[in-house]
This record gives sequence, structure tokens and C-alpha cells, in this order.
Amino acid sequence: MVAMPDGTLAPPVWVSGRIDASGHVPSPGVFVHFLLTYDLAPDYLERRGEFRDAHLALAWEAQERGELILAGAMAEPADKAVLVFDCETAELVQLFAARDPYVLNGLVRAFHVRQWNTVVGDLATNPVRPG
Repeated sequence: MVAMPDGTLAPPVWVSGRIDASGHVPSPGVFVHFLLTYDLAPDYLERRGEFRDAHLALAWEAQERGELILAGAMAEPADKAVLVFDCETAELVQLFAARDPYVLNGLVRAFHVRQWNTVVGDLATNPVRPG
């Protein structure tokens, strides 16, 4: 929330889903969505506890900067994870993966970064309506 001059709180303003932790819209730029998918190791659930706090700290830091929108592992089977980013380039997403303790410690067998052309929804980077 953002404090207004009169002291009341106003909801944050969303621009292509980007907002920083203080409620300010970042500098203008061309932002697109990227999907980071992880192929998880077969023993991911058994081993993640040791690295989970460091992984979550990295993820929440990216979220607070307005880069990471959503993230989580797939359920039954827990063989993949999906992270949705809103940023200017794929390099930022690749850097995130390269620093992720899950990747560094073998809980992720492979990761993939793909641009996601979002066209429907409040956070779509390129909304397209019929007609």
C-alpha cells in the first residue's frame, strides 16, 4: 500500500504487473513475461529441506523487486516447478536460476527459460481483445 498525502492508504498501481515493494511503479521499459521451468531431481522432496530457506529468500527478494510474480512446484508428481517473471530480458531469469541453491545443489536436473506472450488477463503484457 502507498501512503497518500492525507495519511490514508491507497492500493498499489499495477503497470504490466510491475510494482516494487514500496508501492512505486518502476521506470518505464518494455517488460514481458518469462517462464522459468525446472525439471526436478527424483529425490527433490527428500533433499529440499536443507536448501529451502536460501531458495525462498532468493525468490522473495526477486518478488520484492517486482521481477518474480508467482512460483511453485507442481503437485503429484513433484517433478517440475514453474516460476513466472515480469522483466525486460531473459538474462535476468537465467541469472536467477544460476544463483538458485536448488540448481547449484542438484535438486534441479535442468532449467528452461521461455518468453511467454500473455494476451488475456489483468497482468497481460500485450492484452488482445476480440474484434
